[in-house]
Amino acid sequence: MEERFAVGLIVNNRFGVLDRIAGLYAKRCYNIDAISAGPTENPEYTRLTIVSTGDEYMKDQVVRQLYKLYDVKTVALLEQEHTLFAQHMFVKMHLTGTERGSSKHQVLELINEYGGKVVDFGEEHLTAEITGTKEKVDSFVEKIRKFGILELSSSGDIAIGIGWDNTLSVAPREAEEDQPEP
Repeated sequence: MEERFAVGLIVNNRFGVLDRIAGLYAKRCYNIDAISAGPTENPEYTRLTIVSTGDEYMKDQVVRQLYKLYDVKTVALLEQEHTLFAQHMFVKMHLTGTERGSSKHQVLELINEYGGKVVDFGEEHLTAEITGTKEKVDSFVEKIRKFGILELSSSGDIAIGIGWDNTLSVAPREAEEDQPEP
């Protein structure tokens, strides 16, 4: 049975790493539904969260194959019950016209209801910033669609384990000497 799953990685922060990871997925005909990357507290490393859809076999293969890549320091399957997930979204909405002109207050109420904030406001548009679970972000988008979405930019899921035991670190390969890739 196919289901949505996420993998967390810590990788060396250098050129070509993301290309090799994406190439691994492409070579095996696995789709990446969402990907987010950013530096960790140590600028030598980048943390990635990759969301895909697949069965148990695919999950296992993704983790095994990613761990074989030279620049990958840590790989973990992020279990839903032990992980916090969030997305970040900017959405620009059209606020003119007979129906929309009177709806500025409704849009502002929805933004407040979803814990968002207005980051740009003009005569004909409004840009909001929303952060939350995929379900929360998707729900907000559906409710504001009727007001007219001009542009939308959303990150993929970012994730972090809950508690001390669910911490991704570089420890599993720290002892290995970093040698140049052959």
